[in-house]
Amino acid sequence: MQKIESVPDMRLRAAHLKQAGKTVALVPTMGALHAGHAALIGMAKASAEVVVVSVFVNPLAFGPSENFAGYPRSPDADSKLCEELKVDVLFAPSAEEMFPRGHSTTVNEDTVSRALCGPSRPTHFRGVTTAVTKLLNVVRPDAMVMGQKDAQRVAVVRKMVADLHLGVEVVVVPTVRESDGLVVDVRNRDLTATQRQEALSIYVALQRAREMVAQGVRSTDRVIAEATHILGERRRVRVIYVSMVDPLTMETVREIVPGRTLLAIAVWVDEIRLIDNILL
Repeated sequence: MQKIESVPDMRLRAAHLKQAGKTVALVPTMGALHAGHAALIGMAKASAEVVVVSVFVNPLAFGPSENFAGYPRSPDADSKLCEELKVDVLFAPSAEEMFPRGHSTTVNEDTVSRALCGPSRPTHFRGVTTAVTKLLNVVRPDAMVMGQKDAQRVAVVRKMVADLHLGVEVVVVPTVRESDGLVVDVRNRDLTATQRQEALSIYVALQRAREMVAQGVRSTDRVIAEATHILGERRRVRVIYVSMVDPLTMETVREIVPGRTLLAIAVWVDEIRLIDNILL
């Protein structure tokens, strides 16, 4: 595995890969790699001849009240996992490398990013689209692999890729869950045993929604009310949103169309923010 930390070196490597006719898949991450990322890497290996994993804690994705400095970082463990999974290139630029002094250009997606996490994290998706655009320009992949857990991020990036004719395929991997159903997430390591039990109400709410739809319920109001009730029974859980949306546009829907309706949930478990979703 080759580890690259500078943009010019990564661009040079990407150019050599193109000249050699190699197909490239990019797995963009913020590091602290876990089983969810391993699934993304597995899909990337099946999608292209060369796999590039980027590890970049993107400062633009954090709002003024969000803790960029405290975001989990484990560079040695990340490198070891990538080695074990036979990643070809680990691209690990610093914030200063990606956004040098004087950087003043951003990329906005103004429709899909408005819903769900948009109101509570108004600058987040601008940070995501800006960093992803730069990564695509540097790595020049044929495919980019993302996780269904971040459904709105996937939808925003897909819209940006289409609107800007970036010519990369966005491949989405199903959500990876732990044995108890909790979605695999870097934040899980911060949960106490009690908080984890509270957080499991998210999965319980999603599963109950799936049961209701299987029983013929098509009213979004009924399903949302039931999911919200389940979450509300937990003392430490504060609901940010429980929404039923179109999985491509993130627009609110009023009637459930099986296979084409996304139930998305975001909550605080004490001070830890968690998201999850399910396609009904």
